[in-house]
Amino acid sequence: MNAVTESLKGLDLRAEIDRLRKERNAVILAHYYQEPMIQDLADFVGDSLDLSRKAAATDADVIAFCGVRFMAEVAKILSPEKTVILPDMDAGCSLEDSCPPEQFARFRAAHPDHIALTYINCSAAVKAHSDIIVTSSSAEQILAQLPMDQKIIFAPDKNLGAYFNRKTGRDMLLWPGACIVHEAFSETELLKLKAQYPDAPVAAHPECPAYILDHADQVGSTRAILEFALASPAETIIVATEPHIIHQMEKAAPHKTFIGAPGADGNCNCNMCPYMALNTMEKLYLSLRDLTPQIEVDEETRVAAKRSLDRMLEMASGTVGKGDVGRGKVTGD
Repeated sequence: MNAVTESLKGLDLRAEIDRLRKERNAVILAHYYQEPMIQDLADFVGDSLDLSRKAAATDADVIAFCGVRFMAEVAKILSPEKTVILPDMDAGCSLEDSCPPEQFARFRAAHPDHIALTYINCSAAVKAHSDIIVTSSSAEQILAQLPMDQKIIFAPDKNLGAYFNRKTGRDMLLWPGACIVHEAFSETELLKLKAQYPDAPVAAHPECPAYILDHADQVGSTRAILEFALASPAETIIVATEPHIIHQMEKAAPHKTFIGAPGADGNCNCNMCPYMALNTMEKLYLSLRDLTPQIEVDEETRVAAKRSLDRMLEMASGTVGKGDVGRGKVTGD
């Protein structure tokens, strides 16, 4: 990357990205966990599924997804006719890595009386092996529509599945995956922070372990955490998810103080997603210039994965698409 940075030295990356956006008729998507500079230039900023749906609704020819690989795959699943690029193909996900498709298929075969509710943070191949995809904001609504005696596999996030087991009284069979970012939060350090700011509510993502969620005043998706932070009368809010979402909070409510929940030693950056950090302005420029790396999903996998996504949208479409920020629809001119 040093050689790449050196070769782009002196280039106005923001201006060049804007130029290429128009030339390529591209829409740029940025997840809340991207660096602030990328969030600020994106056409849409938000949660992964809604970003893909927004891009599908545009007449853009190219989708540049500043996020991680499974998110870009969802964009390709919903927009197979569009070119989908990811600035760095190594931008993976610990949850995706924890659930290899072949192992998941064998696990499903060993439990034929279970249906598979699978968190969207997984590969296209795992989605293709699933019955219903869920997001952190749609899972509870979907579970409410399934009989209590229905046996369910929940993958790949054991913490998210355990949270919904506790909340709904279910006994879902949990795949043993976890998000390295949300597992990094320290209960001891969080309690120290709460003692320092006793009036500050804690907003946490349900990918966090139970020992963090037990101290949260609000548990929800990244979008729900953002909405809570803006609506809360509190002047100081502790945020237990990837800290780059704080950029949107500070833009919308500059008079408030937002504090990221600490990692194990109270000072480390281990609560920042190393995969999200792989996307940079330089790599976004190069991916738009060269239209690489491109995301490809074979048609059989795409159709099967889309079927499980469509089932989620049929059962809980109202949970998607509220609270995101955006610059508006891309016109392609």
